[in-house]
Amino acid sequence: MKTYDIIIVGGGAAGFFAAINVAEQNPELKVAILERGKTGLQKVKISGGGRCNVTHAEFVPSELVMNYPRGEKELLGPFHQFMTGDTIQWFEDRGVALKIEEDGRMFPTTDSSQTIIDCFLQEAQKHNVEILYNHALKSITHLEANWVLETSQADFSADKLMMATGSNPKIWKLLEDLGHTISQPVPSLFTFDIKDERIAAIPGVVALDVAISVVDSNLWSEGPLLITHVGMSAPSILKLSAFGAIELAKRGYDFEIQVNFIKQSFDDCLEQLKNLKLDLAKKIVLKSAQFDLPKRLWQKLVLASQMTDETRWADLNKLQIEQLASQLTKAVFHVTGKSTFKEEFVTAGGISLKEVNFKTFESRVHENLYFAGEILNIDAVTGGFNFQNAWSSAYIAAKNMSQS
Repeated sequence: MKTYDIIIVGGGAAGFFAAINVAEQNPELKVAILERGKTGLQKVKISGGGRCNVTHAEFVPSELVMNYPRGEKELLGPFHQFMTGDTIQWFEDRGVALKIEEDGRMFPTTDSSQTIIDCFLQEAQKHNVEILYNHALKSITHLEANWVLETSQADFSADKLMMATGSNPKIWKLLEDLGHTISQPVPSLFTFDIKDERIAAIPGVVALDVAISVVDSNLWSEGPLLITHVGMSAPSILKLSAFGAIELAKRGYDFEIQVNFIKQSFDDCLEQLKNLKLDLAKKIVLKSAQFDLPKRLWQKLVLASQMTDETRWADLNKLQIEQLASQLTKAVFHVTGKSTFKEEFVTAGGISLKEVNFKTFESRVHENLYFAGEILNIDAVTGGFNFQNAWSSAYIAAKNMSQS
């Protein structure tokens, strides 16, 4: 049986970040990463379309936590310990410069996730962190002051253990057997499957700023909306899916949403349409898009309002105007399912947050057992926030584990 001071299970972002920081802060410690796959850092590799969305340019902790449907309250303290600015500095100190894009997402200036992977691998080697691939964890035993791990390749012993395996049901089951409570995992970031004539033939169309709510609930969001070949996506939908993860799972992903494409009230829109009827009397409604909407979307909403492709503004009757106002401000769509957002599968669920000390990220159930990243019941909207949780939790846990 091979013995280490600290073993970190999980060769992902949080695992590598923790291992490097432990070894850097206390070089005398013998540190190992156990990774079940042939290679690690696969989620880092695919993040941001292969560019790695390292973090988000939000530098106020109280504002940053608002992007976490689960973990908002618990992460406020940790973000005061290790924040976005600390992440940027950490990477820059190791030769990786980051850039901010218009939407606040931050990427390496190389636009390549390989830059982040290379940084981690070089730092791990520099600080003598052992990386053991193809070591799938089979059992965890707590013997007196030691943790004993059985893997598919060998057995190990460690004084301190960190779990950074992300959303892994097998690992959650092992931790449940050790007395931890697991919040039932459900998908968090996903797009909506919708079959509707109004959007069926216009994939790729983007409405820049909409308001969306789930009918018969308090769930709502706003932002860009993308029409896809299977339904709807983009930040407004993804945010709704994250904050509504548990509720939408209960509904079996069968529900209705109401979309306000112009973020105006029905009455205000109605008034504007009546004015347009006078101002654009001789023009064809279908060919005169309004409210800065994409032409193809405008045309679909017009045709859904009992008009033809030849209807002129002057010819609109009261019912047609009201129906167009309704399509623009409170269009209802039936969601019949979900699709994974790109390859970035995120779940709501994991270790109960009540069982973790967020000053150290140590278990409240077992001494010398630590957690970092998405193994906890913490998840965020898209945009680099899940990685920031990984960096902050891993750094704080590493700081505490490195103390002999």
